[in-house]
Amino acid sequence: MADTFDYVVVGAGSGGCAVASRLSEDPNVSVVLLEAGGRDDNWVVTTPGALILMVSGPVNNWAFNTVPQPGLNGRIGYQPRGKGLGGSSAINAMCYIRGHKADYDRWAALGNTGWSYADVLPHFKRSEDNSELDGFYHGKGGPLSVTKLQTDNPVQDIYLQAAREAQFRINEDFNGEEQEGLGVYQVTQKNGERWSAARGYIHPFMGTRKNLHVITGAHATRILFEGKRATGIEYRQGKDTRQVRARREVILGLGAFQTPQLLMLSGVGDQAELARHGIAPVHHLPGVGKNLHDHPDFVFGFRSGNPNFLGLTAAGIGRIVKSIFQYRRERRGAMTSNIAECGGFLKTRPDLELPDIQLHFCMAVVNNHGRTPFFGNGFSCHVCLLRQKAAAASGCKAPIRCSRRRSIRTSSATRMISKRWSVPSRPPSACSMRPP
Repeated sequence: MADTFDYVVVGAGSGGCAVASRLSEDPNVSVVLLEAGGRDDNWVVTTPGALILMVSGPVNNWAFNTVPQPGLNGRIGYQPRGKGLGGSSAINAMCYIRGHKADYDRWAALGNTGWSYADVLPHFKRSEDNSELDGFYHGKGGPLSVTKLQTDNPVQDIYLQAAREAQFRINEDFNGEEQEGLGVYQVTQKNGERWSAARGYIHPFMGTRKNLHVITGAHATRILFEGKRATGIEYRQGKDTRQVRARREVILGLGAFQTPQLLMLSGVGDQAELARHGIAPVHHLPGVGKNLHDHPDFVFGFRSGNPNFLGLTAAGIGRIVKSIFQYRRERRGAMTSNIAECGGFLKTRPDLELPDIQLHFCMAVVNNHGRTPFFGNGFSCHVCLLRQKAAAASGCKAPIRCSRRRSIRTSSATRMISKRWSVPSRPPSACSMRPP
């Protein structure tokens, strides 16, 4: 017999954690949160510098691949996605960025009531506990800890000075009045540790709220329907197949890839596409899995003799070992680094209304998402296109497995340039970038 709850929340990423926590604040309702991964409460997750152990492989990571991309000569793209309580907030680079006001206002203008920037700002402020910034745009006392980096890395000052010399604006708050400019990112950390959505919204209440039930290792396989009403979830846990039922609502929070995947596997999607894979349609909804927008990202890599960068050299490994001991003593230093410590938002043309590229300036050479070792010392700069025009889709490949189909024009690529330490005086135009 299936267990029954008022609300069934599927997927414990940033959205799922927040929803499950907020719903369970009411002691009169019962909530179950299903997550395919684990608890994500160990040192690999909480130590910021250990993100390389997760992003580069299957540790707490679905580590998806795209299908071959025709626009990239058949190249297959890599898609890290968090697997465990906290989802991608447990494996990402922790940069606290909300997005541009105009993006929210555009969503509202398209008919999405309640999604204007004025509508969502109070929720951002309620969720935030910012140790450095306050005022109109920021909140204190919320479950999500936001703070400045604890690395004490002098490269941050070098980066800012280079930005000034190149006549870029210095921005101390990318989530404030104006997004454009270069600066040092705030991060979702607390006392030098990663502060994922799970640490803010779920972990503190797992033993204290009797109405909140968290089930890990639970891989959702289909939505249960009575007619066209969702009434529960079927999931695999180990070798067992189980079900949970919802009295009120089933809430899907599996992210941009796996939410449409679960819908399609459950018979909600384009009827013709579902039929090709032998999936019985429950509701014909052609938009499911369509209109996916991702961000093409190009990475410049440079060698450097500056000892404040991380690298696979004898001296670099020695510095890493020392930083581990410093982190254990003080929760400061290189092991608190999110790697992408600096960055910003720029316009590639002066006539643009909004910034169209984002920079992530990394304290190491990031080669193939960290999957290909780079022997040497250096740094990287990601250049990410923010508002690409190519739309894409997530399509079913088999009845029990879906693959991501994306029509992007470029993908991550690392071009290694042997060069002495310097910050490029001005980033290249996004229009000039070509995959190698």
